[in-house]
Amino acid sequence: MAHSEHFTVYVALYFVFLVFYRYNVEASVSGGSSVFSHLQPYDFLYYSGVRAYYGEEWGKAAELLEKSIATKESLLRVRRQCHDECEAAGTDASGKLDSVEGSMWDLWVLDWIQKKAECLRFCMGRFVSPTGLLPVSTDIEYEFDTRNPYNFLQVTYYKLEKVHKAASAAHTYFVANPSHLEMRNNIEKYRRMDGVTEGDFQDREIENVKHWVLYDAALQLEASSEWLQAAEKWKACVNETLRQTEECRAQCDVAPQPLPEDRGVDSVDGVYEKVAALSLSLLSCRQSCVTQVATRPGRISAQEDFLPTQLEHQHIAQFKAGDINGAVESLRSFLLFYPSDEDSLNNLQFYYETLGGDVETQSRQPSQEISTYVSRSLQEKELLYFGVESLGLSFVDPDLWTPEDVVPESLRENWKSEKEKINERIKQGEQKEEVDDSGFYAGGPVPQVGVTITMDDEALNGTNRVVLDGVMTEKECDRILQLAAVAASLGDGYQGRRSPHTPHETLEGLTVLKAVKLAQDGLVNQSDAKLLHELGERVRGLLHSYFRSPSGLFISFTHLVCRSANTDDQEGRLDLSHPVHVDNCLLEPETNQCWKEPPAFIHRDLSAILYLNDDFSGGELFFTKRDAKTVTAQVRPSCGRLVGFSSGPVNPHGVTAVTGGRRCALALWFTKEKLYRDMEREEAEALWAADGQSVVKMDDEEKESNANLGRNARSHSSKERSRGRERVTGRKDEL
Repeated sequence: MAHSEHFTVYVALYFVFLVFYRYNVEASVSGGSSVFSHLQPYDFLYYSGVRAYYGEEWGKAAELLEKSIATKESLLRVRRQCHDECEAAGTDASGKLDSVEGSMWDLWVLDWIQKKAECLRFCMGRFVSPTGLLPVSTDIEYEFDTRNPYNFLQVTYYKLEKVHKAASAAHTYFVANPSHLEMRNNIEKYRRMDGVTEGDFQDREIENVKHWVLYDAALQLEASSEWLQAAEKWKACVNETLRQTEECRAQCDVAPQPLPEDRGVDSVDGVYEKVAALSLSLLSCRQSCVTQVATRPGRISAQEDFLPTQLEHQHIAQFKAGDINGAVESLRSFLLFYPSDEDSLNNLQFYYETLGGDVETQSRQPSQEISTYVSRSLQEKELLYFGVESLGLSFVDPDLWTPEDVVPESLRENWKSEKEKINERIKQGEQKEEVDDSGFYAGGPVPQVGVTITMDDEALNGTNRVVLDGVMTEKECDRILQLAAVAASLGDGYQGRRSPHTPHETLEGLTVLKAVKLAQDGLVNQSDAKLLHELGERVRGLLHSYFRSPSGLFISFTHLVCRSANTDDQEGRLDLSHPVHVDNCLLEPETNQCWKEPPAFIHRDLSAILYLNDDFSGGELFFTKRDAKTVTAQVRPSCGRLVGFSSGPVNPHGVTAVTGGRRCALALWFTKEKLYRDMEREEAEALWAADGQSVVKMDDEEKESNANLGRNARSHSSKERSRGRERVTGRKDEL
């Protein structure tokens, strides 16, 4: 017991001295000319490269951006090297802990910590400049985590006419940003360039995601029933996952960590309290490596039970490949995480029966690496939960397999409650899609004569969905189609691109304001431009009533969109005209989550599509579950047909490929927040008013703000859309 207590305190003291060393290391690293051969701050190199980029100094930008990436990689390697070199530092002092009694043990602990800190200080000082040792900002961490340097490099190399390097940078960025439509379009462009081959599209960060490459390969082999190869891939995947986890943990030990916050002038925290707080924060960093390694590039949340899941796949693949010995070891390894799992225990008994009298194989033990992993993790969790209970510290356990007896009794009820919620969510496949918190409630009256409800929630197998027919007459459809034929611009709203979603279609768009300006120039009929504006008000009135909006409903954006199939470019198409998405959040099908953050249009509350024609092939709207695969309903476009639905995660939707003809529709989005109303519509109304023309007026509630407030609101709206991800620019959605 005494040794256990000594060990706990030693761990705390070790961590705090390690971090104190790093925060003061620049004061003790000698200067001189040799510092210029040391690693410089990679954040400074990155900022310099970005400045050169915006100054269009393409050669300088490429050099600095590449150097920032290489410097960060070198810094991580140096940290790992120093971690390994200093692992044995001070062992002569630590060895005395088991033999020294009384009050001398703490002196030996301090002796050991100081020697290890000295080793690390000297080692890091050999390779890294004093400023390079300082921690970088969270903004820089975000930039590199999302691979944004490759976004800049892609453009830079394109400007330098180094298309092979541009293709590689584009692919590397796209791997972590698969919803970035512009980059996908750029990649398609590179594929069509002379001399560019498939081999140019290489992920430059592949070393950091090898475990995911192996994971996907193993799943593909399983699907093909190639069990021997699948078993080998799963084994390699488990080993690589363990290696990546160890790499992450080593960085926690050596990289700068935040010091515990002072609890104020009246704080009673002494040295030991601060030591404990810091040591537990570093243990928490180590535990968080589970989440980091289990998160795919470009994803927001981790895959639950990532390592146990691999072991479960591995033992099944080994059994089907005829490797019973390996299957027993893998299954026993899995049981270290879930020792009471009934299905696994039954499988183990089945394996024993298959082996017959092979006593040696039946007694086969779990993998030593997995045993060490689980044992160490449990010891860390015990210390962390002790800190939560006794010291008021916070800790989020990254694992579902943590046994109940590790958690103190005072925390156990809340812990069990949270765990049950997570398990229930996993078992039921995220039933949040059955709950719509938008505030809308379908089933209200339809106030326009001649408009009928064709499909409701029940017919569409969803929540807050409706199809209304008769919203436009055939003559009105023809007028807007003619307007689109004359005035719509190629890629309008998409920087002149053919389509932001697929290279097999051409996209044309027109806004109300542009239609008004064209009408003033005499290029289109004034009455057609007014009809385009009035249709938005018509749809707003219908949906405001049907969905029983509890507050005002403001038009947020109106876009007339036509998408045409490219001639002789349709054979074998497997893509969609518009991939499955949610209008006001970022859909993550792997976890059934939808994250309400930019670049999603988080202010959108209600979505609508008013169709103009049906003389084309494909182009059907379809709804899915949050997995983006399970189709729940489909809607075929026709003149005057309106589809309305709430814009949140209950309504993922997409559009099938347009394989022939031209599909036109008016896409509209509505918001309950006046701040985000469509200021272009008001500008169009002001132009008409200046000419002495009348238009359909908005509600009094929508008119009451002055022009200055409107301009400020539009400015604020633009900032909200792009905040945090400024690289996603010039993008508008459509359906």
